Amino acid sequence: MAKIELKDIAHSYLKTPVRESDWALKELDQVWVDGGAYALLGPSGCGKTTLLNVMSGLVIPTLGRVSFDGDDVTSRKTEARNIAQVFQFPVIYDTMSVFDNLAFPLRNRNVDEATVRERVHEVAEMLELEGELNTRAQRLTADAKQKISLGRGLVRSDVAAILFDEPLTVIDPQAKWKLRRKLKQIHERYKLTLIYVTHDQAEALTFAHQVVVMNEGQVLQVGTPQELFESPAHRFIGYFIGSPGMNFLPCEPTEVGFSVAGHAIRVSDEIRAKITGREQGLELGVRPEFVRPANGSDQGAFETTIRAVDDLGNYKIVTCLLGDLEIKMKLPEDRAVPEGKCRVVFDPRMIRVYADGRLVS
Repeated sequence: MAKIELKDIAHSYLKTPVRESDWALKELDQVWVDGGAYALLGPSGCGKTTLLNVMSGLVIPTLGRVSFDGDDVTSRKTEARNIAQVFQFPVIYDTMSVFDNLAFPLRNRNVDEATVRERVHEVAEMLELEGELNTRAQRLTADAKQKISLGRGLVRSDVAAILFDEPLTVIDPQAKWKLRRKLKQIHERYKLTLIYVTHDQAEALTFAHQVVVMNEGQVLQVGTPQELFESPAHRFIGYFIGSPGMNFLPCEPTEVGFSVAGHAIRVSDEIRAKITGREQGLELGVRPEFVRPANGSDQGAFETTIRAVDDLGNYKIVTCLLGDLEIKMKLPEDRAVPEGKCRVVFDPRMIRVYADGRLVS
């Protein structure tokens, strides 16, 4: 395994980039610690795969430097970087058996046959492919073929990192959940450096210890799933992570807190101090999970009008109107929802303040 460092990396697929939009990757620095489990999360076209390919050597960055354990590998080809990469669609040999597919990366590096057999059986056991080792790959389902592709990445114990580019896209939901759990178990057992690209927040947040959130070629935040959920550093992350996304409400500072649509909302002195001198472009952010109907003793509650209630089986999404502003609450299935009017309150510990779309910290 290796510590991977990206320094001042930027990339454009154009020969002479001029505008900001010409850059697929805008300048960034990033460190991937040896043995870490990471996810690159963002919408299609945000630069995730480009960043992954910069690490693997499939793309040479326009600017910046890539190093493995302090060794500059920026200009080295993929085969010289000791990287394993698993792609969105299975990359296997249909005419070979499952055993020979898994053995191929080792035999290609002249590993002795006893070690080949040991590693193939070990990986096959991990991925529940032991019963298929003598079967030709072309006879298998798409799920099983992608397991082979994953196994080809895992079978080598000497790689600097294993890079996964949306590897579970073609897998059905139940098998996807099982394979994701398997990858977590493999990471915990072998402490491999795993970097996993996905647009699916559930995949990213359940797989990785650290999630790198990207949009429009930029890294917006690196953090644990809890940090991304509770304190998104950017408005985009508040929307992109969570279902439904974060409520963002234009606000104005007051002596004791904020005014939202003419209603006072108290916040801590700490939060209030953070926006001193910032009077414009302010928004209050709060997750639907931290909005609830008020009790009689709650201070700072305000009255809203119920617009819609969506019952999703194990929870309800309640849409309220505060003037022209829409606020969503996420409530347990058994929680009664008042009709017509509803006094609501925010958990003051979970209120965040944003200036021009960025978390005020």
